[in-house]
Amino acid sequence: MKKIIALLTIFSSSLAFSQSIEFEVDKTVTSNHEVTINGKKLNYTAETGMQPVWNEQGEPIAGLQFTYYKVGDNAERPLVISFNGGPGSASVWMHLAYTGPRTLKISNEGFPTQPYGFKENPYSILDVADIVYVNPVNTGHSRPILDKEGNFNKKTFFGVNADVDYLAKWINTFVTRKDKWLAPKYLIGESYGTTRVSGLANELQNSHWMYINGVILVSPTELGIERDGPVEVANRLPYFAAAAWYHKTLAPELQNKPVLELLDEVETFTIQDLIPALTKGGFLDVETKMEIVKKMSYYSSIDEEVFLQNNLEVPFNTFWKTLKIEDGYTVGRLDSRYLGLDEKEAGTRPDYNSELTSWLQSFTPAINHYLKHELNYKTDLQYNMFGNVYPWDRTQNNTGKELRQAMAQNPSMQVMIQSGLFDGATTYFNAKYTMWHIDESGKMKDRFHFKTYESGHMMYLRREDLKTANDDIREFIKKSLPKDNAPIKY
Repeated sequence: MKKIIALLTIFSSSLAFSQSIEFEVDKTVTSNHEVTINGKKLNYTAETGMQPVWNEQGEPIAGLQFTYYKVGDNAERPLVISFNGGPGSASVWMHLAYTGPRTLKISNEGFPTQPYGFKENPYSILDVADIVYVNPVNTGHSRPILDKEGNFNKKTFFGVNADVDYLAKWINTFVTRKDKWLAPKYLIGESYGTTRVSGLANELQNSHWMYINGVILVSPTELGIERDGPVEVANRLPYFAAAAWYHKTLAPELQNKPVLELLDEVETFTIQDLIPALTKGGFLDVETKMEIVKKMSYYSSIDEEVFLQNNLEVPFNTFWKTLKIEDGYTVGRLDSRYLGLDEKEAGTRPDYNSELTSWLQSFTPAINHYLKHELNYKTDLQYNMFGNVYPWDRTQNNTGKELRQAMAQNPSMQVMIQSGLFDGATTYFNAKYTMWHIDESGKMKDRFHFKTYESGHMMYLRREDLKTANDDIREFIKKSLPKDNAPIKY
């Protein structure tokens, strides 16, 4: 132990010299709190700070900032390990607005309010599981340890498979230190975090022999599952219809339908008519082409001429720029409920992401104040809402199939997907497509659970969905726990 402390001191000193800001890669602070969840008061402990990433020689190469919430000292209490995405995004989003014991002070629909801050989260899942929120390298306060020249090996951290490799090792250390080997374990990831946790499920089982009870994919990416060409283009339409429905730009007979009923209709058209038509490309006969164009316009409220000008392939940017153009607004990418204001109505894309600027306005002051004043964690390091993780190696992304492999090896593993209908970045229909193709044999389809919400990428920012989505996770955890002493087998 003395040798490890000496190494940490040496590396911390070299980091202080090269960055002029000193941080300790293996130090945490602990505080005690209470929260009322679903009418029941809970006392809990919060621990936040740094835990090292070790290299093969047992030397620290980075410090990852985490926040760990636990109720009591039950080694068998379920553990949820939470990641956000980016891939350069901090864990702040789900930490301070979704599953944790504190949530943002925002409007009921998720828009910023002042004064900024946070409040109790009455829907947190802390009543059924301990939770750790992890910031990968260069996100939040997590940082690599630099050499004397001020450099580090980016390939160790920045890539689909490198990310999974070092985070699995970090989780192993965390679980060992916190004595959670006996606990049922769950991985939750949002956006790129779904790529991360899908790979981690397989890596933890096959390299660390740590078996996972459940994986929760919030607004999932494609997970390496191909959908180029006609499928990728056609899969946009259900999202177009959902966003148009929200903004009330559809024909009255469509607008008056419940959104899920409308989307069932659009999905059927997409699968049965649109994909086959797009497959024919320039050889699609004119009569059929015009029928398809009319339907696409009907379901999206985008002019037929726009579809014709784009050979039926209307880009997302065009949709976000065009949907509300008559009112002078653009719509958001990650959540199309948000409106933006461009300098010019002309152009091919919005000037900025209206939803992201809104979120940063709410989250940034809240997380910085929360860490310092409620969790007593003090540092001069900047909290990176988004950190520099480039170049990111996106090659050899097989995480969807790795998740399938982990499920196949572990008969008790369940997967839940949560998706916002108005998310234009990781659309709900692409999330369905991902789910359909993780296990193309169909033998495990009863172990997949799909949930949608009338909001966007961060569905939990809408107060009604904050409750519903947390309840869905709570039930998922309860139902996926094997019965005591029941054999886990096929």
